[in-house]
Amino acid sequence: MTPPPPTGPVGSASADAAIRAEGLVKHFGEVKAVDGLDLTVPYGTVVGLLGPNGAGKTTTVRILATLLRATAGHATVAGFDVAKDPDAVRRSIGLTGQYAAVDEYLTGRENLDMVGRLYHLPKGYVKQRADELLERFSLTDAADRPVKTYSGGMRRRLDLSASLVATPRILFLDEPTTGLDPRSRLQMWEVISDLVADGTTVLLTTQYLEEADQLAEEIVVIDKGLVIAKGTSDELKTAVGGDRLEIVVHAGSSLDDAASALRSVSDGEPAIDADTRTLRAPVSGGSTVLVDAVRALDAKDVRVDDLALRRPTLDDVFLTLTGHAAEEEAAPATAGAKPRRGRGRGRKES
Repeated sequence: MTPPPPTGPVGSASADAAIRAEGLVKHFGEVKAVDGLDLTVPYGTVVGLLGPNGAGKTTTVRILATLLRATAGHATVAGFDVAKDPDAVRRSIGLTGQYAAVDEYLTGRENLDMVGRLYHLPKGYVKQRADELLERFSLTDAADRPVKTYSGGMRRRLDLSASLVATPRILFLDEPTTGLDPRSRLQMWEVISDLVADGTTVLLTTQYLEEADQLAEEIVVIDKGLVIAKGTSDELKTAVGGDRLEIVVHAGSSLDDAASALRSVSDGEPAIDADTRTLRAPVSGGSTVLVDAVRALDAKDVRVDDLALRRPTLDDVFLTLTGHAAEEEAAPATAGAKPRRGRGRGRKES
């Protein structure tokens, strides 16, 4: 199948990276949605933009996708300046937002055909591409049904299909699994992984820590419009501390003896939670520390109900870096603000 013409060559400027942002700033009145953000996404990778609601994720994507103009800063996508050459950027990207942007009164096939016509693609190409995408996203059986009969997961898959009609080299996925059940979310993860394997570059925004852990080769953590940390999942976890040994003793009276035993195998003072009869201690050395811990506890005649070696999670990373959970709701930007009415009511700006 011949690639469609809109894709075009990569721009000359900043062509070493699929996406590059330097000092991006976006103000909405008194609100600083993005406040000096730097971002680099190499070609052929998935970079996860991780942050809570209100962190600036969606605003950043809208700037990079030419839907918003930055207050300050500079950005290029596929080597094209997003402010000076927005048409070239749009020919190079696909965008899937937080909510499926499909026409529910058209069929799935008609939605894809409409996107192809908007891109001025040849009819023969659009028909062939639509058949390919409908099959790839397991929508062939529903292709000629109105979208209003689709489930939420089917709509999300059709929305992603629509963003791929023009075979973009760079794909923006803004919280693509919002509102999906666990099975549909796993299906979307498989689709995204397949796209990257085929060479697509993906900027993924998410507040689901497991999603970033599963898909992203590098994670950029943002909060209040600023990058506060970046690295691989393992690098971020290591940065907030190594493994932890967690032990639940059978009797609260043995907590002191258990703490004394753990001091011989831990890298620091064990923390004691008397209410749950739990001790947590930082350790290193991997699973071998479990054997040493059991021996030390046996020597003190400490009876144990549970013992586990736990690695830090991205939840731990986010809580350590920001002081709050990743899915915590952001406070309203202005006091007494009223929700907008009409289409899109209830969407969160992130």
